[in-house]
This record gives sequence, structure tokens and C-alpha cells, in this order.
Amino acid sequence: MLEHFEPSPGTDKTGPLVEERPATQYCQAPDGINLAYRVFGNGPLNVLVMHSDGYPIDLVMDEPGYLHFARRLGRFSRAVFCDGRGTAASAGNPLDRFRDELVVPDITARLEAVGFETAVLVGYSFGGPSVIRFAIEHPERVSALVLADTFAHYIREPEYPIGLSPEMLDRFLAWFKDEWGSGVSVRASPSMAADNAFRERMARYERLAVSPGDAAVMLRMGFQQDARPLLSRISVPTLVLHRTGNPYIRVDAGRYLASHIPHSRYIEMAGNDHHLWSGDVDSTVDEIEDFLTGSRQGPEGDVITTTILFTDIVSSTQQAAKMGHRKWTTLTDAHDLMVRAALQHHRGVEVKTLGDGFLATFDSTSRAVRAAKEIVRAASDMGVDVRAGVHTGEVEVRPRDLVGLSVSIAKRVCDLAGAGEILVSDTVPHLVTGSNIEFQDRGEHDLRGVPGSWRLFLVKD
Repeated sequence: MLEHFEPSPGTDKTGPLVEERPATQYCQAPDGINLAYRVFGNGPLNVLVMHSDGYPIDLVMDEPGYLHFARRLGRFSRAVFCDGRGTAASAGNPLDRFRDELVVPDITARLEAVGFETAVLVGYSFGGPSVIRFAIEHPERVSALVLADTFAHYIREPEYPIGLSPEMLDRFLAWFKDEWGSGVSVRASPSMAADNAFRERMARYERLAVSPGDAAVMLRMGFQQDARPLLSRISVPTLVLHRTGNPYIRVDAGRYLASHIPHSRYIEMAGNDHHLWSGDVDSTVDEIEDFLTGSRQGPEGDVITTTILFTDIVSSTQQAAKMGHRKWTTLTDAHDLMVRAALQHHRGVEVKTLGDGFLATFDSTSRAVRAAKEIVRAASDMGVDVRAGVHTGEVEVRPRDLVGLSVSIAKRVCDLAGAGEILVSDTVPHLVTGSNIEFQDRGEHDLRGVPGSWRLFLVKD
């Protein structure tokens, strides 16, 4: 039997009390291995997501698309996300994660840890065969299956033309091993391929997940999984989703699943991304929600309260013309690295870049102000004038974006700052009382497109 950790603040006997940014928890598999997981949402359904990508949930949960996917699921379920055995925060040997004798006990351990008697199992990518096996061995614990951009088997055989030939797999894995840690996974999300910041984040996720050698072996084992003999025995309601242009797992794999699983529902969706949390996330979740609940809440974003930071290089066009393209590009590349380091240092989340500036969010107002101070000072040392604006309020979270009046307020506040200045709205000083951050009253201002007048404050050095 699974041994539960003693409850601590923020947990109860059935699992974690879900927060806006839930903490990573641990459960214990029967062989004593600690497995990391997070729970998102408080809806009426129980959902366990098995993706087997290997990216650390502690990091990838800050990825805007992933966070949006988790929050959308969390609007109608309690959704569990996991670090697989031997990867990121989970203990064990990563090469054991696809062993048949461990797959079912590991899923059972997670269900027990969060108090799920039954659950919807979502198998994405290499997680598909795992949830299929569990549904066959424990159908009484599975209320439904969702198989998204996954496969039963992905090695070509004389009677099975789907997937990679053994020779193609060898060549692919040799290349993959050499590229792991450089952001190679971005190739599975073509819609994000031009986003250099996304590539940098993916490279970090790869490096902190597993070593290049283990990543290549895991990939081989993942492709070699074979759930074909099990498909006709699936007795629970099953939804098969596949993007028609998926470059990583071809659509034929999804069609095979649907044609061999009794009474399954099959939906092909437009798109060429493999990662479930990139591309048109809302359409994917809409189909899952409709299958499980019979209705759709729609793609509107989730509203949260957060602190917003805008930064902007002052007179960037004039500076670029003065310095010349090559020197200016070198300088702005260094500026971008500096800003991202400051955001990481103060636990900020980069939302996107805007021309010569950044939009970021923070769960602490004082950290947002301190990050702004660090960015402005470091930019000055580099010979670049940067201004910043900070505001705290409600925003609507969408994939790789924020919307709402609070975003406009933060941008207008930034626009009113001078070179090397940090301005904040009047929501900020009260929230950082006792932080030793000092302000100078700058009086009332009209913010273009924002109702009323706003008192602004200058952050003192």
C-alpha cells in the first residue's frame, strides 16, 4: 500500500488544497520512490494528465501556454500534473518510466495521493500507452480516457506502416542526443519556432530534466511502447484527439487508435504543434471539456490578481541609428539577457517582449519593484536608458499574453516615466509597506484610454 506523507500546512488527507499557483507535492510509489506532482483547479471532475515529456513541472508551469492549459482544465476539474519517474523533481531511474511493471503502480500512487477513487486519464505524447495499460488493468478506476497526439506504437513493421523505421529512429536519436539541452524540443512546436525566448526556456527545461544520454534512451523506449494488443479491450469512454499537421507524431497514429478502440470518438484538429500546450490550446480543451461534461465554457481567459511590470528602452530608434545595426543588435541582445536574468532572480514571469521592452508578471509587488530597479541600474551600466512602470490589478491570462485594463494602466505608467525612472500606480505603495522601498509623489495624471485620473509615484534609488 502507498504510504502517505503526514499532512502539512496547505494539505489534507486527500491531497493538496489547491491554490492559484499550487505547490509541488510528493507521493510515494510502492517501491519507495518519491514522485512529484501538482494539482490545478477545483472543478467537479478528477483528471490525471500523463504527458511523459520530462520537462520539470516546477518550470514548465510558468510557461504561458502550459499555465493556460492547466487553468482551463482546472475550471471543470481537479487536474493532476506529474514529473515522471527519474525526471526533474521525481526520484528513480528515468529509464524505468516505461517499464510495464512500474507504469500501473506509479499511476495508482498518484491517484491515491490526491484521493481520486476514479479519474479521467489524459495520455499525451508518450503518455498514451501508459494510460491505456492502466485502463485495461483497472477499468473500475477510470471514468474516461483522453488520448491526445499520441500512439499505440511508433516503430514501423511489415504489417504496421506507422511511425519510424528502426534505421530512421537510430539516425533521429543520434541527432537528438547531440542537440538535447539546446532547445531542440521547440521543433515540436512550429508555431513558437521564431520565439527565441521560448527556445531558451525550452533549452533550460531540457537541461534540468535529464541528461542527453538518458533523454535519447527514454525517447527510444517511448517509441517502442506497444499498446496495440490492448486497444480492443478498452471498455471506458475514449476520446482520441490529433492535430492533422503534427510533425512529431503523425496523424495516422491517431487514426489507428480511433479505428481500433471500440466506440471511441475521434476528432482531428487543425494545427501543426505537437505539444498539447502550444498552438490552439483553447480548441483542444474545448473538445476535452465537451466530451467529459457535454458543454463548453469557452476560451475566455482566467482572471487573476498580479503585479505587472513594463520596461522600455528610451529613444531606441535614435540610439540604433547612432550606433549602427551591428553594435545596436549586440547591445540589445545583452540587454535582453540581463532583463531575463533579473526576472529570474526576482521570480518574475516573462509574458512577452514588446519592441524594445518586456512585459512580465510577479506574485509579489515588492519583488516586481526590486526587479525594475535592478533592470534600470544594469541597463545604465551598459549605456542604455530604460524606463519602467509597475501596477497591481486584475488581468485575464491567455496563451503567451495578458489582457485587461490593468495591462493598459501599467503600460501608460511606463510611458510617462523618464529615462532611468520607475513609476508606479497608487496601488503599489500600500502593498510594499515595510519593504524599505521609498517613493516620491508625482501627482495626478490622466492615462490615455483609462478612465479617471491616477496618482503616480517615482521609485527612489
